[in-house]
Amino acid sequence: MHIQRKTGRMFKRLFNHTMFRFLVVGVVNTVFGMTIMFVLYNVFHVSYWWSSAANYFFGSILSFVLNKWYTFRHHGDTWKSGLRFTLNIVVCYLLAYGIAKPLMLWILSGQSIQVQENAAMLVGVVLFTALNYAGQRFFAFK
Repeated sequence: MHIQRKTGRMFKRLFNHTMFRFLVVGVVNTVFGMTIMFVLYNVFHVSYWWSSAANYFFGSILSFVLNKWYTFRHHGDTWKSGLRFTLNIVVCYLLAYGIAKPLMLWILSGQSIQVQENAAMLVGVVLFTALNYAGQRFFAFK
């Protein structure tokens, strides 16, 4: 019984009203960032790493402002939360895209590099989103 109560409290803490606001901000931010990333990669032929990095550089500025004030309603020190936010973004980016690219190169080994890297960018977005929510919720804006 004790384990059920503890699990229930943890579930409610993780999946509360901030999750909904995070998802709304995430949709706006994802459309913004993915547009940058896919236009750079497919129209301007910028590399995988630079295209995906531009997504997170510009998207992170928008994300910080929206998540600090709207999602988590964090009124703490902006410099401290900004540093924690930046560290979180860098770690999540490196993990998500570092995992996504070799995974998609392996799974889609018979496809063109453009197909592999576009798929890797999509998988990277999904991995990044999950890691980023946990990092912002429990680290950047705790």
